[in-house]
Amino acid sequence: MPTLYLVRHAQASFGAADYDRLSELGERQSERLGQYWRARERGDQPRFETVLTGTLRRHAQTWAGIARGFGLTLTREDARQTPLRLPGLDEYDSGALIEALGAVPPQPGVADTADTRRAHFRLLRSALQQWAEGAIAPRGMPSHAEFSAGVRATLDHVRSHCTGDVLMISSGGPISNAVAQILGAPAQTGIELNLRLRNSAITEFDYTPRRFSLVSFNAVPHLDEPGLGDWVTYA
Repeated sequence: MPTLYLVRHAQASFGAADYDRLSELGERQSERLGQYWRARERGDQPRFETVLTGTLRRHAQTWAGIARGFGLTLTREDARQTPLRLPGLDEYDSGALIEALGAVPPQPGVADTADTRRAHFRLLRSALQQWAEGAIAPRGMPSHAEFSAGVRATLDHVRSHCTGDVLMISSGGPISNAVAQILGAPAQTGIELNLRLRNSAITEFDYTPRRFSLVSFNAVPHLDEPGLGDWVTYA
């Protein structure tokens, strides 16, 4: 039975003017994941039949880091190495969500501390809950139902078009939403899963043309080594 590997992007740039790029640690996390997979392959190519990503820069940079770690030279000619970019794998706009509460999202240059992160995620949890309930309509964003439909469409694409192992690089929102949908769990469960997802973490589904089955969630085996404890991040 083939496997769908959902990977959350590596650490992005929280508090920077442009969040949508990997930090230096994020670059190392993604390369480490590629090295981990390379050590478990028998040949010089990854097992993935297909690579899917969202359209965000941090998704593309995470794939590039994985490829570097694996030792791949990415070329346009190799279809297995050219990701299909799907908007349904893009993240929600956390700033718009927080603004819809009447609050101020983190501004460029804000100190990246445990306190500022806790304050941010408290606001984000409340905003996600109200968005899922239809109580707020964040500027420039789809409804929660439309967002979920986009995630469902990407899962349908895998079931309908893929027959082998698939790598899907996305963000915490779509990945946790996918897990909640597969488990038949309420939106609140998806929100709580979302806020626990680690950067570069792997979630696995086995799949057939008819259904998905959850195998693992939020695993970081590539960071489970002495000296890498501070490489585990959440933003």
